[in-house]
Formats: sequence, C-alpha cells, structure tokens
Amino acid sequence: MPEAMQKQASSPDSRCGFVAVIGAPNVGKSTLVNALVGSKISIVTPKVQTTRALIRGIAVEGQAQLILVDTPGIFAPRRRLDRAMVDSAWAGTRDADLVTLVIDANKGVRDDDEAIVGGLAGMSAVKVLVLNKIDLVAKPKLLDLARALNDREAFAASFMISARSADGVAELKNFLAAHLPAGPWLYPADQISDAPTRQFAAEVTREKLYLQLHQELPYQSTVETEMWKELKDGSVRVEQTIYVERESQRKIVLGKGGQTIRAIGAAARADIAAAIERPVHLFLFVKVREHWADDPERYREMGLEFPKS
Repeated sequence: MPEAMQKQASSPDSRCGFVAVIGAPNVGKSTLVNALVGSKISIVTPKVQTTRALIRGIAVEGQAQLILVDTPGIFAPRRRLDRAMVDSAWAGTRDADLVTLVIDANKGVRDDDEAIVGGLAGMSAVKVLVLNKIDLVAKPKLLDLARALNDREAFAASFMISARSADGVAELKNFLAAHLPAGPWLYPADQISDAPTRQFAAEVTREKLYLQLHQELPYQSTVETEMWKELKDGSVRVEQTIYVERESQRKIVLGKGGQTIRAIGAAARADIAAAIERPVHLFLFVKVREHWADDPERYREMGLEFPKS
C-alpha cells in the first residue's frame, strides 16, 4: 500500500463502513456498484435476478473506505432459490451503516418497490434514495417521483443518476463517504472486492451464459469453479462446471457442434484474464443435476443460506 494511503487508512479522520445497495430486480444496482468501485466486480446482464448472493465491492473516496454490498433484487419469491436470494438481500441491510435504495426512474414505483419502501421502515441506518436511468426520463417526472418517495420514507438525501454513464455517481459517492462512521479501513487500499477469485470467475462465466442464451435458459443453471491451478509459465488453468436440470438444457448450452459453449468460454476467458492480468486456460463442462435448486450444497457454493421450506 502506498505510504499516503496507509496514513489515510489509520488516521484520526479516516472513515469506513458498509453501504447496502438494494432495490427491485434489474434497476441497475450492480451497474451502480461497479461505477462506484471504478471496476467490474459484479456481473451485469439485462435479465432480472442476475445477482444471486451478496457481492462486496470496496471503494475509496478521500479518507473514507466504502464497503458496498451489492444485493440480489428484492421481489415476491416463488421458488426456493427466489426465497434464498430475497433473504440474502435483506440480510445485507442488517449491519449496514447506510442503505441505498435504487429505483428505476423510467419504470417508476412498482409493486416490488412499494414493498421495499415498506421494509425500510424502522431501520436505524442512514437511508439514501437513488433514482437511476434518469437519461430516459423527463425532469418533471423525476421530481414528482422523488417527492412521492420522500413523502413515504425519511430519506437523508436523494440523488438522480445514470449508473451506466456515471452521471451523478461522483456526487453520490461523496455523500456516502461523508456519512460513514469514523474508524480505520478494513481492507487494503488497492483491494476492490472481497469475493474469492474462484467465485468471481464462476460469476463471469454465468454472465456470459445468460448473455449468450438469452431466454432459452433463464435461471435453471449455475456455474462452479472446480479447479484453479497456477501453472509454471504464470498462466492459470481453470476448470468450471455448468450445472443444468435437464438433458435438453445441456444440449442448449453446448449448441450445435459445441458452438455455444465455445462462445461462452471465449468470452468468459477474456474477462477473467483481463481481471487477473494473467493468461487463462478455461475448460468448461456441462452436467445435468436434476433439482440442483433444491440441493443445499449448491446454495453454499453460491454464498446463499438454504431455505428450509
């Protein structure tokens, strides 16, 4: 760590704390966390429920270290996996110093948003409202939306941003940093996430799987890194397994003549190599595991608690 940052990390004026980023599915939480960190630590796709478990990104602003908790989207759960993700999202708020509610300004307040606002009542953490995707909305509508939400909940501040273009993100980051509790930093200054590299690599491959298959295999797949081996030439051999529930799904992932799995592998390999700044040899396997979404071991691999019912 550079000496200047070492002093910041433990000076009397240093600040550090947890910022939970919550909201309904697909409102831009992961895009916002990536923008605040300044690097990709959460996967992003146009599909809802892309984030499954808590992802912590670490950002520095002046003498403050922000530990940003990217949470799964909160919605009315229908399946066991849904319940695990929603429970994980609310768990991310329990020890947070600040809770940032992200709303898709283009879609306005929907049923899921209403339920989340209701769930904020009684929380002792500082609550911040973030209206995202403002580039798609006329200003009068934004002001009406902010006013209506502030009438419902006592937000300490409201911000209008575009996480994708980073418009307004710097102002939000400054506010969050200024409202963290005083204390030493919990992580080295150059660390941007607490996720193990193996887990991050699995998430990258899952992102490429979603993007490649679109609606053909929405949520009936998961990815696990089975091997991570450092090679003598400085490269890394990575072996991952994509689990699906049926043979028909396995054929979809493989594609005609293996074209689909090769495309997924090439895209994932490039992103993993860029992230770790080393050559990567990625080997993907596709296996059928019926009812994997009811297997406690799969939940542990994803960093989720297994709901008992």
